[in-house]
Amino acid sequence: MVRKTSSGFFTSIHEDIPLHVSRGYDRMVQHSAYSLPPKPPSSQKQFSPEKYTQPYIDFMTNNPTVFHAVEAFTKRLEEAGFVYLSERTTWDVKPGGKYYAKRNGSAFIAFAVGKEYKAGNGIGIVAGHVDALTAKVKPVPKLPTKAGYVQLGVAPYAGGMNMTWWDRDLGIGGRVLVRGKDGKIKEELVKLDWPIARIPTLAPHFGAAASGPFNLETNMVPIVGIDNSDLSGKQESGVGLPAGTFVASQPERLVRAIAGQLGIEDYTSIVNWELELFDIQPAQLGGLDKEFIFAGRIDDKLCCFAAVEALLASTDDASPGIVKMVGCFDDEEIGSYLRQGARSNFMSSVIERIAENFSPSSCGPNLINQTLANSFLVSSDVIHAVNPNFLGAYLENHSPRLNVGITVSADPNGHMTTDSVSTALLSRIATKCGSTLQVFQIRNDSRSGGTIGPMTSSKLGCRAIDCGIPQLSMHSIRATTGSLDPGLGVKLYKGFFDYYEEVDKEFD
Repeated sequence: MVRKTSSGFFTSIHEDIPLHVSRGYDRMVQHSAYSLPPKPPSSQKQFSPEKYTQPYIDFMTNNPTVFHAVEAFTKRLEEAGFVYLSERTTWDVKPGGKYYAKRNGSAFIAFAVGKEYKAGNGIGIVAGHVDALTAKVKPVPKLPTKAGYVQLGVAPYAGGMNMTWWDRDLGIGGRVLVRGKDGKIKEELVKLDWPIARIPTLAPHFGAAASGPFNLETNMVPIVGIDNSDLSGKQESGVGLPAGTFVASQPERLVRAIAGQLGIEDYTSIVNWELELFDIQPAQLGGLDKEFIFAGRIDDKLCCFAAVEALLASTDDASPGIVKMVGCFDDEEIGSYLRQGARSNFMSSVIERIAENFSPSSCGPNLINQTLANSFLVSSDVIHAVNPNFLGAYLENHSPRLNVGITVSADPNGHMTTDSVSTALLSRIATKCGSTLQVFQIRNDSRSGGTIGPMTSSKLGCRAIDCGIPQLSMHSIRATTGSLDPGLGVKLYKGFFDYYEEVDKEFD
């Protein structure tokens, strides 16, 4: 429950809300990779969205790449009793069991089987995407030194490296494949979270050259070091990386930095890697009364965070006859076509395995399609919050605000899955859990974005709705949401898991 202060900010009336969430003064916080929120409240009336603010900030600061985010999410699930299921093995799924599966280290699906679940019953799904716009290191990123600068070859992922990437302090991180002494290749996560790179602007004094348009291949190449050996005549000493090895194709300084961070002595044991650049500025509270969260990569780690926490907060006694499922996919920003994307068979294969476990003798199209017909997908992606400086760009009565609640996203041309039935169902759930729904639709003279909703619901054939948490500055390297919004997302998605079985009975 919240109240409105004289300054207009909705602040907590609970005595136990930490000072650093309600005002932010004199904050002393110990950060971890994913600090845990308090135990879920026993009833919806006691739900405090403020309690998810700092955990979300910590998560965003400490998990900048898609691989780090998935690792943090799945670790959180394991700590809550979820069991990992490898896709390479046969599954044994039981009523009351909690499980998760991963693909490519960059996507995962978690599900909790109701203790009263029976074959053919439905699945309540909240799904989003965990990838974000970024700049990825090229396969061979070594570049000739130019005017004393060492540069790194990178490529934009989706709309990354746009104008908001100029003059940012950029770190580097991702996944490294390392061959152990036993010959086995294992994955290591690495994060160099000091500013190793920067894409410098050209001062406006240079006139037309500084005005653009700019070439992503030649004008936006990050600088990562200095080498003035052409002036001094003294060549830098190297370690002599063996020809033909992976590391020989990479910048030696980068190899040394990555190996040093991972404690690797034999550089040639690194057989490959997937690295990306990220803004190292931490997520933090902002605004006069700390009513904002400023962070990078909000789209769409915000909704994924809310979905995972909602799954963990939903008790076993709520909707015991369904399966509660969260899906967090990779590659949404580039079309979701890869095996870890929402267009793949990842979610459908998980659902088929669940159905098979509960009816091994007669699992076929009849049972699987019955299960899907009884299911519901909440496609959850961030939504455009209203920008006060561009009110004319928004459709009247379709201008979502921060710190109010989840926004239902509509589009008459099929870019969203929302329809009257799905909206009515989610509205009933919002009423039961005390959440406020907003609505967004793009103007007729603007272009709508897309989500995983249409592709996933059309593949599965289940009912679906598109909704998400509002944010400002979508697709910027740094964006804004409300300090209450992560918790408000948890509240509605928890309500969906808690009440879907009950509400679904009202719909034929």
